[in-house]
Amino acid sequence: MRASIGDRLLTHGVTSVEGGHEAEIIEVRGADDGPPYMVRFPDGEERLIYPGPETVVRPREPED
Repeated sequence: MRASIGDRLLTHGVTSVEGGHEAEIIEVRGADDGPPYMVRFPDGEERLIYPGPETVVRPREPED
């Protein structure tokens, strides 16, 4: 898995009531753009994430 700052992580865990979470990557701490990633959730919480097999990276939207 590779990601960049500004990309979104989508997790599809079974422990979430909504069935998943989305967060923005604010820092890449692994080698070669790999995990772990520091992310920020919509409510402002920041957390270090080691993505699991159900996690998807959505590239950031290009700026106009």
